[in-house]
Amino acid sequence: MAVKESSDELNPAVVIPQSAVTTAKARWRASDYVALAIATFGVGYLPLVPGTFGSLVGVAIFLLLFTAAHASFAVILVVILVITFAGIWAAFRTEELEGKKDPGKVVVDEVAGQMIALLPLTLFTLQPLARGVIVSFILFRLFDIFKPYPAGRFERLRGGYGIMCDDLVAGFYAAVIVSIWLGYGQLLLILMGENNGA
Repeated sequence: MAVKESSDELNPAVVIPQSAVTTAKARWRASDYVALAIATFGVGYLPLVPGTFGSLVGVAIFLLLFTAAHASFAVILVVILVITFAGIWAAFRTEELEGKKDPGKVVVDEVAGQMIALLPLTLFTLQPLARGVIVSFILFRLFDIFKPYPAGRFERLRGGYGIMCDDLVAGFYAAVIVSIWLGYGQLLLILMGENNGA
């Protein structure tokens, strides 16, 4: 039997059949180290709450792109897609190297999911950035931990798809709520500005 780990604090390890995990027996190649680097983003090796640290990496990448590089919605979306596709490959390979289903050290899924949750902040620029980041972070962590339907179902997909897809859904849920919240706030700001100008 193999153990399905989790980088989410409230999701316990689950025993699964060994047949569900393919293991690599050959010597490690350079690409295996690249896969581990992408899958863990360096913080996956931390002993406590690696999923939360993965989300913080997603926040850091987003802020670097959005504030320092002045990247647009489209540019950040492309970065998310690159991280997602690289993450699927890296998660597949890390699963094989570790001989475990969804190893807890894989946090690239949290990085991509968190960046999706933050994406609406590029569209609603009248709102304070710090408040939006905090709300996006909290919402994504909650959705990632509790996995409302269909996120839990996506987690059952094979290999890297299952590792990545549930977090992408959690990020999407968070992004929808953040968009509604920011859109409502921005509408109020516009209306108040019009009333003050009248």
